[in-house]
Amino acid sequence: MLIRKSFQFRLRPTKKQKKALSLQLDGCRWLYNQLLEQRILGFEEVDMSLTKNQQLMFLPELKEDKPELKQIHSQVLQNVADRLDKAFQGFFRRHKAGEKPGFPRFRSMHRYSSFCYPQSGFAVIGNQLKLSKIGSIRISMHRSIQGEIKTCTLRKTASGDWNVSFSCEIEVEPAEPREEAIGIDVGLSDFAVFSNKEKIANPAFFRKAEKALAKVQRQLSKLEKGSKKRRIKGKAVAKIHEKISHRRKDFCHKESKKIVDQYQYICVEDLDIKNMVENSCFAKRIMDASWNQFCQFLTYKAAEAGRKLGLVNPAYTTQTCSQCGHRERKELWERKHCCMKCGYKTTRDHNAAQNILALGIDGLGNNPRSSLL
Repeated sequence: MLIRKSFQFRLRPTKKQKKALSLQLDGCRWLYNQLLEQRILGFEEVDMSLTKNQQLMFLPELKEDKPELKQIHSQVLQNVADRLDKAFQGFFRRHKAGEKPGFPRFRSMHRYSSFCYPQSGFAVIGNQLKLSKIGSIRISMHRSIQGEIKTCTLRKTASGDWNVSFSCEIEVEPAEPREEAIGIDVGLSDFAVFSNKEKIANPAFFRKAEKALAKVQRQLSKLEKGSKKRRIKGKAVAKIHEKISHRRKDFCHKESKKIVDQYQYICVEDLDIKNMVENSCFAKRIMDASWNQFCQFLTYKAAEAGRKLGLVNPAYTTQTCSQCGHRERKELWERKHCCMKCGYKTTRDHNAAQNILALGIDGLGNNPRSSLL
């Protein structure tokens, strides 16, 4: 099976190279805003919707107006036009579907953070990334790149560091089939409870770093806006947020890999995180738990390994008894399940995980639930 996989590394550019990367990023942002203005004026003044190909024809003229664009690889500039075109495609699709359209907007320096070499203009030689019009930049190669590299995307983080992401086509073989099935109920006290009573503790990365973050943010608030000291302290705040994000991502990668390696049938809740955090006193804890990221990783890893993943509607999975099907209301503070009809006793989350497994297996159309509970 041929799949696309991303390999991300940290770049170690010199001060001169950082300046060159920032200039190219700024040039791409200027071009994006210029092309967006062309589309708006074209529609308002002559009632004409410009296409991507029509806008690409203006690139030579724009290079004359802004000579800095000549220092950027041609395909990088073409990719900017492609990004804008995809933004408009998304706008029209959402408008047609009756969703909130979200018209493409002009990008400030804080809202445009990456540029892409879609086909050529780059090469990986050892631990060096050779870029057209920039030169060779050292990479922190913590693992080898597999497959054929298709695109190279450079991204500037909020703290001022640079990362590179390679999109590669690789051939993967499905993992050896297994018989085990598992239902997973995610939560806040425990990150996840399995239908076989196993648990994954909640690491609460944000809560652990909250004290250090609050201290740096207090120092930041006392500094004058626009000053050099405030910019430096702002980067320190961004560094802490990045560290939390990296730890969370690493945790989700490792735990999802363990589950995919062990089980053939995996059943999880299909949660609407956006609605859950809206006007909720648990919003910060829910976002810190990163359930959505965990489910995303679990989904693509399961597809790669040839596992079957079932998404279950979470409605009533907590209130329904997994043994007899009797349903009774539970308050949020009630952490034990004790069925008034059959007397089955267990924890609230374990009962929910058993229901998720049963519903998921029925949805996948595999073995009957009784043989897997």
